Amino acid sequence: MFNNKTILITGGTGTFGLSLLEFLIKKKISFKKIIIFSRDEFKQFEIQNYLKKKYKNNTIDKIRFFLGDIRDKDRLQQAFRDVDVLIHAAALKQVPAAEYNPIEFIKTNIIGAQNIVEACLESKIKRVISLSTDKACSPVNLYGATKLCSDKLFVSANNIKGNKDIKFSVVRYGNVFGSRGSVVNEFQKQKEKNILKITDKRMTRFNIFIEDAIKMVLWAYQKSRGGEIIVPKLISYRLLDLAKLIAPKAKHQFIGIRPGEKVHESLISIGEGKNVVDAGKYYIVSQDESVLRYYLKKFKSKRVNFLNEYSSKDNLVNLKQLKKILKI
Repeated sequence: MFNNKTILITGGTGTFGLSLLEFLIKKKISFKKIIIFSRDEFKQFEIQNYLKKKYKNNTIDKIRFFLGDIRDKDRLQQAFRDVDVLIHAAALKQVPAAEYNPIEFIKTNIIGAQNIVEACLESKIKRVISLSTDKACSPVNLYGATKLCSDKLFVSANNIKGNKDIKFSVVRYGNVFGSRGSVVNEFQKQKEKNILKITDKRMTRFNIFIEDAIKMVLWAYQKSRGGEIIVPKLISYRLLDLAKLIAPKAKHQFIGIRPGEKVHESLISIGEGKNVVDAGKYYIVSQDESVLRYYLKKFKSKRVNFLNEYSSKDNLVNLKQLKKILKI
């Protein structure tokens, strides 16, 4: 599907970017070039060395590393030359940090998204897929609010493209299991001291594996029309159950909900619930009726009316099921 295509990944040195890169290499996808665009030169250096040691073949010669910041539109315009596909994974993501440094998150997650949209419209890029988060749905923290704004920018970009052959889509999913900074990693660290810090015993979260997040992006590349938010059908779990699985004998210290944190996350809000189509593995959310009709026809699917949020509290697995799913 990426035959002779040049792919650029913003935030490419993060968990998703590196995982997608390795996925494409291992599957021997016949891409022309992959550009890793990020602002961390040390991570780029580490990844280059890692790839050279692990994959000693000609594929590595097709990978390029660009230093740059999505806040810098001029640098984006340089990087986007001759790119066919853009996957936008760059963002500031830490919820507490956003509450303390709101302007920095606005500059990266919102102004950066605007820069990407404008640079894409001035380039030859034909497919744009932006990664979002469950925190963008009915946001209660600044990080979620900035990602909501970002989602709106990418979706609405389809309205201003004119006759240009380009599509903008958004994929929205929950916590990636075991990703950098995830609760799994935190519990693993705390396990050594035999005490796990848990915010609230009622707390639930969606869960997605990185492989499924990658497949979702590839599905969006192949199937999406543009102008939609694609939401996976995910299981969710209790944080307390996860703690019991990772450290069965550890004590629990309840520290209270952090600023900007929810007890339950949602992937489709009440307001979005009337504009949803079931496309099999994924829900399609769009306020554009023509987008919904496209999916209804293409997938012979049906409309779904969420009277309440699509929430992590509604699709919970029990402890035994979670153990089997996570293979802990």
